[in-house]
Order: sequence, then structure tokens, then C-alpha cells
Amino acid sequence: MALESDNMSKPIAKWLGLLGLWAFVGLVLTVEVYFNLRVSRPDISFFEVAQTQYARAILWALLAPLVLWLRLKVPLSSGRFVAGAGFHLVVSLLIMVSYYLGRTVVVVVLDRGTLDEFWCIARSSFFGRNLIDAAYYWAVLAAGYSFDLYRRFKNEEIKAAQLESRLIETELKALKQQLQPHFLFNTMNTIAVLVREGRNDDAVTLIARLGSLLRMSLDLSRVQEVTLRQEMEFIDRYVEIQKVRFADRLTVRTRIDPEALEARIPNLLLQPLVENAIIHGIAPQTKPGTVELIGRVLNGRLQVEVRDDGCGFTPDDPERPRKRRGIGLANTHERMAKRYGADGEFAVRSEPGQGTSIWIAFPFRR
Repeated sequence: MALESDNMSKPIAKWLGLLGLWAFVGLVLTVEVYFNLRVSRPDISFFEVAQTQYARAILWALLAPLVLWLRLKVPLSSGRFVAGAGFHLVVSLLIMVSYYLGRTVVVVVLDRGTLDEFWCIARSSFFGRNLIDAAYYWAVLAAGYSFDLYRRFKNEEIKAAQLESRLIETELKALKQQLQPHFLFNTMNTIAVLVREGRNDDAVTLIARLGSLLRMSLDLSRVQEVTLRQEMEFIDRYVEIQKVRFADRLTVRTRIDPEALEARIPNLLLQPLVENAIIHGIAPQTKPGTVELIGRVLNGRLQVEVRDDGCGFTPDDPERPRKRRGIGLANTHERMAKRYGADGEFAVRSEPGQGTSIWIAFPFRR
């Protein structure tokens, strides 16, 4: 019902807008002619002038569709401009003369005058202000071309926006597809480590969990966005795989507000951050480590932090941040920049021996 009401209101608003436009034109004409005539005819009535000038405005409101139709039939295009301009000049003058003579006929008939009086009035009453009717013809013509140019501009703008959107979507899809073989490679490497260490049962368990994770990944492969709840389910399965390798050395805690779980986020946005914390933060050290995921909604923005108490790195070291970031972190940063632009925030804070914190924020959408 709301959609039908909206569809009905659009043509009503259009007609009201046109009515208001021509009413304004009639008012402007009336005011201009009234104050000009008061110089020679102080007793003239504003209402009397309004009758003639609103009649002129109504005439042009009725003739406007004809003028716009003639514009399409005889365009002022290159190669035909001279002929087109000549045609419209003749038509505008004919309309001006026809309106002027028609108005004179009405005056003579109302006064019960003769044909000689008609020609006398026609010759004596013509003055420069009558040319305004020809000017209105060209104004309507110009309005038609202006609207056409505006519509073409908007169409090109829409096409450019659609093309940019498709390009960004293609780039985001390519970035997301890079992540799937990335964490698959790391998991296979973990399985290889378990086999070399003789932990065959753990390797079998890991393969089974990897199969479950891949099945879930395939189910979401065509999805560009998921809820944070779905992303956390995927991360939980990934963490189960990593716990097989690290056993008691790895602890993962989550503190995510219920409202934040309903937020829509790009698919596989957080998993690389968790993987980065485990592989580059916890794995290099011998002591147990903890990874925390914190999520909340504040001031209409989803804020997520992934932090660990691993080895950390020195931000001033040109080599260490590059190694620590890896493909997953760099990929996530690039996806954030392409999808959210200035609305997205991405920050990395780290201290050697204390751990690393990765903080992201972007507009909250359910």
C-alpha cells in the first residue's frame, strides 16, 4: 500500500509543480505589465491586467507540449542548425502574430467594432512587448534542451556509479578469493607439522574439522556479506583447528555484544585478523598466549578489536610490520578501504613482548 501511495503521489506532485510554475509566470507578467501601464493609465485595474496575462500564461502552458514535440521533430543539431533555427524562428513569430491578432479580434468583437477598426487596432497596438510571446517559445525550447542535457548527465552519472560499483565488487571478490587458499595453505601446513611430530590422531581430527570448515566456506562462497554471528561461527571452527595444533598454548576469548552480532559485515573480514594473531603473535613464542575478539556498537558504528598477548613488533622496524601483516592483514585493510572508504577505520597497535591489537570500525547495518 505504501508503494502504491508513493507511485500515486509522484504524478500529483509533478502536476502541482507545473501548475505552480505557470501560476508564477502569470503573476510575473501581471505585475510587470500592470506597473508599466499605470504610467499612461493610472486607473487601470490589477485584476483587468491579470485576466489578459494569465490568459497568456495558460496559452503557453497549453502550447509547451507542442513546442517540445517540434523540438524533437526539428532539432537544432549540428548540420541542421541553420534550417532548424529558421524553422523555429518562423513558428515562434507565427504563434506570436496569431495570439496578437486573436486577442485583437476578441477586443473588437466585445466592443462590436468593424473590420476597419480591427485592422486599425492591430496596426496601432503592436509594440515591442508583444515579442515576449516569441521569447517564450524559445524559452520553452531552451528548457527542453536543458532538461535533456540534465537527464543525459544523470544517466552518465548513474552509469559511471554502476561501473565503479561493479569494479569495486569485482576487486572485493578477488580479494576474498585470495583468503580461502591462504588459510587452507596454513591449515595444510599445520597438518603436515602434526604428521611429522607423529600426532596422527590429531592430524585425522584436524582433517575432519578442515572438511567441515571447507563445507561452510563453500556455502558462503557466493555471499558478499554475512552477519557477525555467521562470521563468528566460521571463526569458531577455524579456532578448533588451530587448537589441535597448539593445544594448551592457545586460548581464544570472545566478548561481543548481542546487538553487534546482528551487524552485516563483508564475508571473511575477521578470520584473517584472528589467523594473523595466532600465526604471527602466538605461534612464534613458547609460552601460552591468548587471542581476544571484542565487538560492540557505538554511535551507529560497529567496532571490532582483535588483540593478542603474543610477541608483538616494533612499529619503527620497517621489516617487522611487513612480516607481521602478511597477506591476510593487508588484504583485510584493502577490502575495508574499497568497501567503506573514509567511513572505515583500520588501526594496528603493537608493542614488542606485549602483543598486538587490530581495531576496525565502520557503519553499523543490520
